Amino acid sequence: MYTISQLAKEFDISTRTVRYYEELGLLEPSRSDGNQRVFSKREYARLKLITRGKRYGFQLDEIKEMVTLFDKDRTGTKQLHKTIEYGKEKVTEVEERIRELTGLKDEMNELLTDFQKRLGGEAND
Repeated sequence: MYTISQLAKEFDISTRTVRYYEELGLLEPSRSDGNQRVFSKREYARLKLITRGKRYGFQLDEIKEMVTLFDKDRTGTKQLHKTIEYGKEKVTEVEERIRELTGLKDEMNELLTDFQKRLGGEAND
């Protein structure tokens, strides 16, 4: 069992973020006799999936759909299908962003080369 502070520290997020995930229905902690949130191993695993999903650029509604599908289908098949679907979309987005950034880098290098020529070949790193 984990406290909200322990989870926040473990995942390097704020306690407010943990409470927000609870408000969205992503986490469902139980309550102690003193009415404090108590998080199980299940909630720990969910938070791990949430933080991983955020790192990969998924929206919270997408993460919620993927995480909660396991509750509806304990085989995990539906969850895996949805994760693959969203994952393919995310890979396509990342590839497009890489193309954009590569084009931007090439354009900047062309400008830098042009500027250096204007200065008579001086190279200022």
